[in-house]
Amino acid sequence: MRGLTGFLLAVSCALAQDSLQRAEELYNRTNYEESLALLRDVPARQAAVYNLMGRNFFMLGEYKKATDAFQKAFALEPTNSAYAHWLGRGFGRRAEMSSLFLAPTHASKARQYFEQAVALDPTNEEAMNDLFAYYLEAPGFLGGGYEKAEQLAKRIAERNAAEGHFAQAQLADKRRQYDSAEEQLRRAMEVAPHQVGRVLDLARYLAKRGRYSESEAAFDKAQQLDPNSPKVYFARARVYVEGNRNLDKAKDLLIKYLRSNLTPDDPPREQAQKLLSQISNS
Repeated sequence: MRGLTGFLLAVSCALAQDSLQRAEELYNRTNYEESLALLRDVPARQAAVYNLMGRNFFMLGEYKKATDAFQKAFALEPTNSAYAHWLGRGFGRRAEMSSLFLAPTHASKARQYFEQAVALDPTNEEAMNDLFAYYLEAPGFLGGGYEKAEQLAKRIAERNAAEGHFAQAQLADKRRQYDSAEEQLRRAMEVAPHQVGRVLDLARYLAKRGRYSESEAAFDKAQQLDPNSPKVYFARARVYVEGNRNLDKAKDLLIKYLRSNLTPDDPPREQAQKLLSQISNS
């Protein structure tokens, strides 16, 4: 009897693992609803199942459900830095979407989980980047501040020189040290010359400063580095729409973006559709 019980348990675990793997594949193809449908049928939910459910809810914009799932995952594995990080992201989005009454509570939780994620794993660069962004944007009474951001930027630079320059650029921009910000962005490009994201950072910044011809040259360089990159399509189109220029080209780029094979690391399709709506209404 014990042998049969053990066999059935092993089969159940194998089926759960197979469902989790297939759900992860669907998530990576941005098929979030289908991924969730598979996960809901998993009988014995482990931390990884709750975490993936949370990520699906997060990508669908259901942030309350996302944080509920992340909390279950983190409760099962309280030393997992990635789960703490996702909790921080979930509460961060809830802060952005909440009323003035609830936003500070959610924001504080976001900071606490970001800090916990970094404490649990000092090599978690994504958590450090999100914590840096929080320190940079949040007021002092919510635990933010430029001094905290500057200290963390130094830690980021120790692990990733290009990301460190990008962090310094953001700080300089906040302090209205625009020449310094541009210099840091160019240094990031020099350190990581084959990373298309570093070129896009500069292209966006030059457009923000009204230096459109230089921005166009940077976008052209990004496209040469990665000719079929959805990120390049989206970034360039967004700059055009925000500047209310080259709207026909922006529309073509957004259509290309929506037809691309996107991943969870790309901006959501809804953002591209919203930009298309702005073009139609302009």
